[in-house]
Amino acid sequence: MKTPLKLQLASNEVSVLPIIPLRNVVPFPNIEINLIFGRAKTITALNVASQTGRRVILVAQKDPAVEEITWDDIYHTGVLAETRQLFQTDGSLHAIVKGLQRVGLLELIKQKNYDQVKFVGLQEIASKGKDVELRAAHLARELRRAFSLGKGIDPLLMLKLTSGLSLSELLDQAGFSLDASVEEKQKILETLPWRERLDLINELLGREIQVLQLEQKIEKKTKTRFEENMKRTVLEEKKRTIEKELKSLGVNGVGDLLADLKKKLKAAKLPAEVKRRANYELKRLQGMPPFAPEASYIRTYLEVLASLPWQRTEQKAVSLRKAARILNNDHYGLKEVKERILEYLAVMELRKKQKKGGKGKEKGPANILCFIGPPGVGKTSLGKSIARALGRKFVRVSLGGIRDEAEIKGHRRTYVGAMPGRIIQSIRNVGSKNLVFMLDEVDKIGNDFRGDPAAALLEVLDPEQNKAFSDHYLEVSYDLSEVFFILTGNMVDTIPSALRDRLEIIYFSSYTAEEKLQIAKKYLLPKQLKNHGLQAYKIKFTDEALKTIIQDYTYEAGVRNLERAIAKVYRKLARRIAEKKKYPRSISKPVVRRLLGPREYNHALRERRDEIGVATGLAWTRAGGEILFVETVLMPGDGKIYLTGKLGEVMQESARAALSYIRSHWKELGVKETFFKNMDIHIHVPEGAVPKDGPSAGVTIATSLLSALTKRKVRSDVGMTGEITLRGKVLEIGGIKEKVLAAHRAGLKVIVMPKQNKKDVTKIPAKVRRTLKFIFADKYSLLLVCDTDHSNKFSSK
Repeated sequence: MKTPLKLQLASNEVSVLPIIPLRNVVPFPNIEINLIFGRAKTITALNVASQTGRRVILVAQKDPAVEEITWDDIYHTGVLAETRQLFQTDGSLHAIVKGLQRVGLLELIKQKNYDQVKFVGLQEIASKGKDVELRAAHLARELRRAFSLGKGIDPLLMLKLTSGLSLSELLDQAGFSLDASVEEKQKILETLPWRERLDLINELLGREIQVLQLEQKIEKKTKTRFEENMKRTVLEEKKRTIEKELKSLGVNGVGDLLADLKKKLKAAKLPAEVKRRANYELKRLQGMPPFAPEASYIRTYLEVLASLPWQRTEQKAVSLRKAARILNNDHYGLKEVKERILEYLAVMELRKKQKKGGKGKEKGPANILCFIGPPGVGKTSLGKSIARALGRKFVRVSLGGIRDEAEIKGHRRTYVGAMPGRIIQSIRNVGSKNLVFMLDEVDKIGNDFRGDPAAALLEVLDPEQNKAFSDHYLEVSYDLSEVFFILTGNMVDTIPSALRDRLEIIYFSSYTAEEKLQIAKKYLLPKQLKNHGLQAYKIKFTDEALKTIIQDYTYEAGVRNLERAIAKVYRKLARRIAEKKKYPRSISKPVVRRLLGPREYNHALRERRDEIGVATGLAWTRAGGEILFVETVLMPGDGKIYLTGKLGEVMQESARAALSYIRSHWKELGVKETFFKNMDIHIHVPEGAVPKDGPSAGVTIATSLLSALTKRKVRSDVGMTGEITLRGKVLEIGGIKEKVLAAHRAGLKVIVMPKQNKKDVTKIPAKVRRTLKFIFADKYSLLLVCDTDHSNKFSSK
């Protein structure tokens, strides 16, 4: 497959690139071509090139009927080209490529997936002199003459002729636009001296002008001789003949593509407004040359319209009992969420019956659900279960980090490479207009100069507006009212208020240790057993082993790390089995410690003895609840207060509010009026590397401070939470369930909390409630429980 190269070289450097053989097309430098490819090797070569520099070698094929080329099937002079744009439609690959330089081919390298070629760059032989200038001027005049006679020349080329072109570019543009055979154009490409190439192009262009003049004369005679209907018949016959010739060469005719588009648009059952727009664009497409740049954009637009599910819906008959069984089988707990879904199903069923009775029209859900909770508690997987319960298709789109409004509402068709937004694209891919659509990580949306995606979501998620959702690319309304939207996030604070107002927020709390145990036994163990190929080996975990993993090797609100730890145990067992070593069939607590190593987390436990100045508080983190200790010491000084432990602004304000309350109520709290004049106060919250903030530590700080001032010990089995005001009021706080679970885990016996939070205690598992004593207060009196006096002095007035 080698041949000697007897041409002037640009350099002696030999390169290798993918080769793209062209049928009935001769490429030229400085020319941008829109091509359609169908051969698997060609498509693979273009895709590889798009990932590795976008450079390919274009070369004309001698026989267009040959599928698998050899060295003898191609010409040995081609063009180094750059791929500007690739897009896939109906099994074909559309590509816009621009020629850069003539190259000489040295060797064809056959490969399994795509072919490559060795080549060297070729140097044009510049010719100077008065005769060359005259030839070039003649060529420019003849091109303008041919254009005036109706030759199909790119108008941009005519503008460039007016503004001025380099001779090299003029020759390439003229050679490409000639209506000549492949052999003649290839000869032009291979002719490197400018003078010889000018003579060759002028000769072929002169012949073409004669043909154009003859056609113009014939057209004038025909126009006077035949009536309009006869003219239309002749043109249609001519068109059919051209398309038949194209089809014989393996190229689909324009008529076939338009016919396919018409069929697709008719089958799509477009609404009246959309149908009018589609017919308008279809007429524009019919009047355009097949290779006009705008034709491909219009064709893509019509294909998008035809592929959207304007009327297609999927709804299987699902009873409430079956839906409840699906939700319970897939997820443990989450009672409130499951009840909300079943309520939605019940309402939808009643609306369907109402519609059948002719009394109303079925609509989409009145509210958009938003799942808010810590990572790993099952928000995304619950969305899939809801889709199964509804008998609908499911799609998930992550919004985390997007900053461009066009991601939601699409790009306008005036932009190159425009496409619909993620909403419309997902619906198009799924093929159903009443799918379950999950928008994940809605609390992590950003915004910048390209727009605010959260603002674009307002139209999507408003039931009164999304009946006529406007995507910039479609330019027509699309009905989203039948889509069941579910949003997920970790926190509400970062969701814009306007968007939050449209959502029905359902909060997911962290799992208790007992819930994690049940989830591991029912879902995680069977899943990981299958994933690790250990189903044939009867390996079982004891409850103690699972509790050890939960308590000592995970620290989270959900179960992701628990699943990873279980997977780690199975991997170690799988290796032993593969190495034919002994392995335990029953995974007990000692086995877990041996396989997973030293414990990774040491959860805080209650203090073993009562101390002065140390109070136990309850805190909420994204990983669940936790207890914290507030320590206060008094030192000789002049009334300064020191706050340490990496406390946030709100928590520092709570400490100052507690101090001000004690100073203003010194008499009833049993402290000296001038206690702050001759001493400094240092309040510290351990684990200083961990940031802490929030108002709920006010009661704990006040108790720690009072304990230090009165020298009375605080009971170590009492945990407290609540915001304190300057008047001593105890205000409502959040995260009660997580805080109480943390207190239970740490071994506390008594929980002090605001009276307004009494309603939240019902959400705590009964098994946990029975082990704790709850004291509810709405005014701080003396939240000190001494080791000698176990009476509780709390005010509920």
